[in-house]
Amino acid sequence: MLFMEADIVVKSVMIGLLLASIWTWAIIVSFGMTISQTARKSEKFEQAFSKTENIDRFYDEYGKSSLPSAKVLAAGVKEWRRSTAKGPVDRDGTRQRLATAMNATIAHEVDRIADRLNFLATVGSVAPFVGLFGTVWGIMRSFSAIAAEQNSSLAVVAPGIAEALFATAIGLFAAIPAVIAYNRFSHRLNKLEARMGRFADGFHATLSRELELGD
Repeated sequence: MLFMEADIVVKSVMIGLLLASIWTWAIIVSFGMTISQTARKSEKFEQAFSKTENIDRFYDEYGKSSLPSAKVLAAGVKEWRRSTAKGPVDRDGTRQRLATAMNATIAHEVDRIADRLNFLATVGSVAPFVGLFGTVWGIMRSFSAIAAEQNSSLAVVAPGIAEALFATAIGLFAAIPAVIAYNRFSHRLNKLEARMGRFADGFHATLSRELELGD
């Protein structure tokens, strides 16, 4: 009822906020499932890697996986093969290139996974102000009605005030879940980044030992 009687501007605000809320919940559900599956599969991948005795064979079998840890592994193996393909091997340079290649892959994977979180951050910061705009517009409409009717009774001002409050409520309904989800997912993404960093450090140490054995 409030929506049907609202001004076209307030209607536009309400529709925009409702669409933003629907998209926010779609991202929350899909991102939550994605990052949970990624963390679980990454743990299994890293456990399998820790038990392998042949890195090349493991890479040939699992290196094409879309898991972030697998991409870190692939970056390290590819750089290792390029750096050691021809002798003599620059050991310090190889160590630095390995670290650079794997760290760059970690940064790329974090950016790729976090891409949809930007929308949550935008909704969380902008939606309250969009709702506030609808609130201000509704109050302005109420004052216009008072001026037109020369009457300040509740029947005159109530529709505009109700629209204003409804727009505010929708803005908060969109913003609050977005802020909570953004903070929660950022924490989980940081944990995933730390996990990839530990995996890269361990793999780097393994390859460094291989370089030392070649002395």
